[in-house]
Amino acid sequence: MSHGVDITRDDSIGVITLTDARRRNPLSTETMTAITAALHEFGLTSEVRVIVIRALGPAFSAGHDLSELVDRTLDDERAVFSACTEMISAVHAVRQPVIAEVAGFAFAAGCQLVATCDLAVAARSAMFSTPGVKIGLFCSTPMVALSRAVGRKRAMKMLLTGDAIDATTAADWGLVNDVVDDDALGSTVMDLAQKVAASSAMTVAIGKKAFYQQIDESEADAYALMQETMATNALTCDAQEGMSAFLGKRDPVWTDS
Repeated sequence: MSHGVDITRDDSIGVITLTDARRRNPLSTETMTAITAALHEFGLTSEVRVIVIRALGPAFSAGHDLSELVDRTLDDERAVFSACTEMISAVHAVRQPVIAEVAGFAFAAGCQLVATCDLAVAARSAMFSTPGVKIGLFCSTPMVALSRAVGRKRAMKMLLTGDAIDATTAADWGLVNDVVDDDALGSTVMDLAQKVAASSAMTVAIGKKAFYQQIDESEADAYALMQETMATNALTCDAQEGMSAFLGKRDPVWTDS
């Protein structure tokens, strides 16, 4: 795929790679549209059980392509951020878990993409920031994902200062799950992906959808939604197989149904 994005498969793992390393993998409108299309394509591929988003070069992504935001009309500006919202929405809408593999820096919309992914693993040298305030363009859309990942006070500090945090801090704050040595990043992410992929794809899809359905609800409303989700999940073939296998002390055989 062009527009700075490459799509590959590693068995049951779909991989989306940002390839414009020379320009620090900017999220141009074309690039964001290509990522969205790749997510939808993998979403329709039953053999793909997990999706990984990674990048070539010294940066995961420097954020939006600023050349698209200078001397444009309001409608032009809206189109850029609409494409970004569509990409971000696709990460949560796709049935497979999406893992961010973060090497180098993830700034602005790049940080937003990391915060949005279901899981994220960072190299020890990775850095994260939302520096838009320094150029007069507050990181308002990255703020949505960032504030939900790290909380209000930490997000506001990043947003108001534009200062970067290191990978260890990002893990402590909940922006990423794990931090590993740089040379172990790729293998660690693939191990995690394979571990997730070993479960029933249908069960994982039910769980991912349910997570985002309940996360912003009140406790009472969340339980009302999730008790129905678990009841219907329990009747699926894979749930019945999994419980029977556990009781019978054998390995389950998934049919993804």
